[in-house]
Amino acid sequence: MADQSIPETLAPVADDPAPSAQASPGLSRRQLLGTAGATGLVLGAAGGAVGYAAAPAEATPLTSLGADEAMFHGKHQPGILQGLQARGHLLAFDLAAGAGRKEAAALLRRWSETARRLMAGEAAGSGDTGVARDAGPCALTVTFGFGHSFFARTGLEKQRPVALDPLPDFSSDRLDKARSNGDLWVQIGAHDALVAFHALRAIQKDAGSAARVRWQMNGFNRSPGATAHPMTARNLMGQVDGTRNPKPAETDFEKRIFVPAAGEPAWMANGSYAVVRRIRMLLDDWERLSGREQEDVIGRRKADGSPLSAPPGSAETTEMDLEKTDAQGNLAVPINAHARISRPDQNGGAAMLRRPFSYHDGIDVDGTVDAGLLFICWQADPLRGFVTVQRKLDRGDALSPFIRHEASGLYAVPGGAAEGEYVGQALLEG
Repeated sequence: MADQSIPETLAPVADDPAPSAQASPGLSRRQLLGTAGATGLVLGAAGGAVGYAAAPAEATPLTSLGADEAMFHGKHQPGILQGLQARGHLLAFDLAAGAGRKEAAALLRRWSETARRLMAGEAAGSGDTGVARDAGPCALTVTFGFGHSFFARTGLEKQRPVALDPLPDFSSDRLDKARSNGDLWVQIGAHDALVAFHALRAIQKDAGSAARVRWQMNGFNRSPGATAHPMTARNLMGQVDGTRNPKPAETDFEKRIFVPAAGEPAWMANGSYAVVRRIRMLLDDWERLSGREQEDVIGRRKADGSPLSAPPGSAETTEMDLEKTDAQGNLAVPINAHARISRPDQNGGAAMLRRPFSYHDGIDVDGTVDAGLLFICWQADPLRGFVTVQRKLDRGDALSPFIRHEASGLYAVPGGAAEGEYVGQALLEG
């Protein structure tokens, strides 16, 4: 839960969005968007797919929320640089007994084609469930990665990156091995819950006999347009969470987040490493604190995210003064405040791009809520990124008594697939 923010790229939602067009069989979800061009929405060419709906010529077009589309092909995989999405699913697979490199290549080829189709607003292919037939792409992204164990299962140990070495143990870890790691990892995000579920179901069905689900988790964020203006997200503790995320405009952004084109191993060019942690928030304990005590734990004001060293009402982005003291000589930002400890300049410049989801998995029989953060961070080198910061937090972060890390994974996420290629092709066919 480092003090870093997410790039805000969410499209605004109309104040009075019109209903989607009435469905009739025979055309693709992309064709359903055909009338949207008159409203100024930027869409690609339509594609055909059996079983989806066409919009009558007089129908009101979809809102910008439904029409928002991310590209599957590109330098980097989707789901890294996009803004926060309202709904997310994370899942890991293990290859089936007897499945190896050949089966993995065929699976990644199927998954990539399904992701490309769904992200373009088309049906998944034969056997599509029709769950999302009324919706546009809704900013759907599907991202694929490889876990440490994948390389032994496929005979590719020599291609396994050193950066995939297992993460060290931390004092707040209470890790469930059954919900950690895995040969293959998939991240799904969208602005619509049905679109996200549709992708989840399609990916699961595509796995067939080649792989089985090891674990799966569901997450959410605030919906686009829910606030009067774009702003950094809040977590389930009510805190503005992620103010100091690295920004793509920064000169060293690519170096921090992505493996260089000439990096090692070659198949990871333009890729990144994802650390995934299921972090349970001990909300009953947290909510017993006063508002000021909560602010001291974080080092920022709960109302607007401004640093405690700045005057009330300051902007969230106001630079934090780590040396400022109050009238009694106490540091304005406590020495163990989360925002102080997690700052890149307090960790040798270590930085990671955070793109989390909140989660809520029900209430235990004793009334304890099972909720928290599906923490996902991206970096060119997890040892210099996540591990460096987490080691510092592990030594005295004021937030640590109120959270518990319950699952963990580290995945090598290769660069984006070019037209006509599938994700991981350079590894599996190189």
